[in-house]
Amino acid sequence: MAIDGLFLHFLKNEISDFAIGAKVDKIYLPTRYELVLVLRTRTETRKLFISASGNSPRINFTDYSPENPSKPPMLCMLLRKQLTRAVIRNIRQIGFDRILFIEFDATNEIGDRVSRTLVVEIMAQYSNIILLDENSVIIDAVKRVDASKSSFRTILPQVEYKFPPPQKKLNIAENSAQVLCDNILKNNTKNLSSAILSVISGVSPLVSREIAYRVTLGDCEVGKLSAANIDRLTFELDFFKKSVESNNVTACYLSDENGGLLEFSFLPLTLYSNSAKINHCATLSQLLDLFYFERERLQRAKAKADDLFKLIALLTERTAKKLNVQREELNACEDMETKRIYAELINANIYSLHKGDSVYEVNDYYNDYQLLKIPVQPHLTPVQNAQRYYKEYRKLQTAKKVLAEQIEKGISDLEYLESVQDELYRAETERELAEIRAELSEAGFLKSKTGTKNKKNAPLPPLSFVSPDGFTVFVGRNNIQNDNLSFRKARKDDMWFHAQKAPGSHVILSLEGKEPTDTAMEFAASLAAYFSSVKDRGTVEVDYTKVRNLKKPPASRPGFVIYHIYNTVYVKPIEINRLKNK
Repeated sequence: MAIDGLFLHFLKNEISDFAIGAKVDKIYLPTRYELVLVLRTRTETRKLFISASGNSPRINFTDYSPENPSKPPMLCMLLRKQLTRAVIRNIRQIGFDRILFIEFDATNEIGDRVSRTLVVEIMAQYSNIILLDENSVIIDAVKRVDASKSSFRTILPQVEYKFPPPQKKLNIAENSAQVLCDNILKNNTKNLSSAILSVISGVSPLVSREIAYRVTLGDCEVGKLSAANIDRLTFELDFFKKSVESNNVTACYLSDENGGLLEFSFLPLTLYSNSAKINHCATLSQLLDLFYFERERLQRAKAKADDLFKLIALLTERTAKKLNVQREELNACEDMETKRIYAELINANIYSLHKGDSVYEVNDYYNDYQLLKIPVQPHLTPVQNAQRYYKEYRKLQTAKKVLAEQIEKGISDLEYLESVQDELYRAETERELAEIRAELSEAGFLKSKTGTKNKKNAPLPPLSFVSPDGFTVFVGRNNIQNDNLSFRKARKDDMWFHAQKAPGSHVILSLEGKEPTDTAMEFAASLAAYFSSVKDRGTVEVDYTKVRNLKKPPASRPGFVIYHIYNTVYVKPIEINRLKNK
């Protein structure tokens, strides 16, 4: 469900209880369409998250916040200049439109008191965050809209703010249940849910279907409603109206049997009660955090890694093409023994050969002395032709050795790039991506930026989890961390796990001198299956061995190890969303 006008109404009341009178302490713009206001009162500090993303626009207090860019964008600097230390005076909503107006008492650059308004429009792909001055003139916006994008209104600096086109619907707070019911009944040919949606302002399709289900246990045409149905409709509309007036909120969501999130609402959902589980949250903000944050965090990381994905794809394509060419050249080197035999046969018969011949006919003692015709250069002497074949033989011999080394390196590079691609799919934060960039730079695949002084953060620690019976399990985030984990942090008697013949994380079961339990071993193997490129197979082959059995070949790529003593177990990837990092 998207946030509708009524949900926003209840959300506004929830936010207002804390935000009105609070001071803006800090401002962040984590991504192009997301804004975080850190609000502070005398006793508490909370983060107000606002998103104008087309996929999930919203406003709510959050216990999390997206990772901020190392350098704030220009719009962020403008918002800080305008709103830092400003006090929220009021939060209002016109009717049940999906627009909130957050009004601030602020000061300008010379210290004068001024009024500022942050307009939050929650309207799917048309969502926006707009800053206005005291005369409702736009200072700037997250999404600028010129005449080429909209013929109705432009959203540009120095342009007066205009409301979106109004909808001709009835306000549930200003009309009686009977008036609402009478207008719904005029839509004879529509289904009841569609009629409710077209008449009442601020309701979503989900809420409309919920009301229709409560009335008919289904969704029939309005013209087919019985008298009892009409009475029930009036009752439900009156109950709904009183819930809005009394701010009676039930923050709930539906989940499937696997814990997947389906829908959320501000009123109890009975529509899917037979096919989904109803869950509850303490506040609407917690509900939105639960429903959106995890999904957006992954999407955000993938968007930030887009250039790296393109780079890895390009490098993989180039390396694969180069390998094909080298293999073709290596096949051509198979002719080098023929060159050596020609040279030896010419030398063995040099007394009977003459300059000026284009072909030497000799007896091949390598093949039962059968007659062999050797093509030669007529302008060269027999000795020079023999030397020419020896030279070609030595050249091909050297090429074969070099090509074999290059092909081995190319195969290693392809395997390494596959492992980095797997790291990117699992990266969730900007710091993880920064470490992957550094790894690619050290490996020579990415040029380091010169002329800039970037602040170096301390290396991220490996992920850590606790098995059901209390053993600690460490998981490497990237190849460099995999090496550090396996060869520096882990003890020789700890157990090492890795998906068989597939890119993935090194997983260490820390034993601390104890004997591993079956539960701990299965837990660690399941983590190795999840943190691999083959986790979607369902069942994954995972190798495990003691850390003492691992070897790191000289000059090998980060993350590459060899081992000969090991066992293999078949496990299903663990459901990581149900685990908490230690």
